[in-house]
Amino acid sequence: MTIVLTDSLKKLLIETASQLKGAEKRKFMAQTVQGLGLGGQRLAQSELGWNRDTIRKGTRELKSGITCVDNMSGKGRYKAEEHLPNLLEDIKNLVDFHSQTDPSFKSQRLYTRLSAAEVRKQLIEKYGYSDENLHTSETIRVKLNSLGYKLRRVKKVQPQKKSHKLTQSLSN
Repeated sequence: MTIVLTDSLKKLLIETASQLKGAEKRKFMAQTVQGLGLGGQRLAQSELGWNRDTIRKGTRELKSGITCVDNMSGKGRYKAEEHLPNLLEDIKNLVDFHSQTDPSFKSQRLYTRLSAAEVRKQLIEKYGYSDENLHTSETIRVKLNSLGYKLRRVKKVQPQKKSHKLTQSLSN
């Protein structure tokens, strides 16, 4: 006996699965597929957009009674400071010399005229970091922001306007 999936049932199953996480979600998916009967995995994949590998994992968990631990919080990259423990201190030492406080004193931010690429370049030159081991200038920009520095573009020198006084005195 197979169950026909109506639009309202599809919507209900998809919403329910999206609200669950991890092992609970896999268990729900496996129980749903078992209820669909023969060919339920294919039907769930095509009609509900569920991954068949996830369904199989949930089915194995149901049969064995053993839940797989995902450790999602353990995934991801390490922070740059964990690879290079002196990085933040070296950035502070470099940038402090080139920084100034907010001229309006409205915030505690420090403004620096150095770009993140320039800070990266100086870290390589002055502190002996290798180009391969040092993170990208984008990462250094994020670290500068987290340290409280705000990067400010250096204004280009603009030519001064001609003074009217000077032209009036010449014409008289």
